[in-house]
Amino acid sequence: MDAATLADQASQLATGAAQLSEAAEKLAQQSTELIVAQAPALTGTGSSFISLFIIFVMACFVGYYVVWSVTPALHSPLMGVTNAISSVIIVGGLLAAGPVAMDFSKVMGFLAVTLASVNIFGGFIVTQRMLAMFKKKKK
Repeated sequence: MDAATLADQASQLATGAAQLSEAAEKLAQQSTELIVAQAPALTGTGSSFISLFIIFVMACFVGYYVVWSVTPALHSPLMGVTNAISSVIIVGGLLAAGPVAMDFSKVMGFLAVTLASVNIFGGFIVTQRMLAMFKKKKK
C-alpha cells in the first residue's frame, strides 16, 4: 500500500466519522426532546386522584394479608424491619416538614414524624417486653 492510498482511506474514515458524529448528535437531540416531552407522564404529575387512591387501597389490602399471614417465628424480624422503615419515614417527614412556609406538606411531614416516632418507640417497648418473657426469673 502506498501513501496516497492510505491518505485516501484516512480521508474516507474521517468523513465517515464526521457523519457518524452528526448522526449521534441528532439522535441525542431527538431523544432529549422526547424525554422533555414525556417528562410529565414519567414523573406522575399527570396522575389522577382516582388512580392514586386505587393504588393506596390495593396496598392496604396487600399489607393486611401479608401481615396477618406471618408466622409467630417471623414476627420479631418483621417488627425490626418495620422499625427500620419507620426510621426512613422519619427522615422523609423531616425533609417534608423543613420548608419555612406553613403548608400542607409541612403538616403532613409533622404527622409522619409523629406517627413514625410512636411506631418506633412502641416497637421497642413491645420487643423489650417480649425479651423479658424469655429471661429466667430470679428467686
